[in-house]
Amino acid sequence: MTSSLLNLCLIGVFGLLGVGLYGLLAVRNLIKIVIVLQILVKAAVLGLIIAGNLSAHINLSQSLAITVIVADTIVAVVGMALAVQVQRQLGTLDVKTLSSLRG
Repeated sequence: MTSSLLNLCLIGVFGLLGVGLYGLLAVRNLIKIVIVLQILVKAAVLGLIIAGNLSAHINLSQSLAITVIVADTIVAVVGMALAVQVQRQLGTLDVKTLSSLRG
């Protein structure tokens, strides 16, 4: 991997991390939070692939990336199902409103 390609990939990883962290701080909707978490995981997977390519263990990094993608998809589906149930029961997806619930 050449130096310019590595720099470009690292800029992509840090860009995705920045967008994900900003979204996590700025968004209050449950569905949007699940989407922002997906962006953060994709940045981690891209970083994992880059690290595997640099250390000449590309097969290991690709298999780990596929495992992370599968686990992340399951988490996203459960999160979306939870958000749909919260919307049906309470009529809102606002996290600040949900954090005031007791019981």
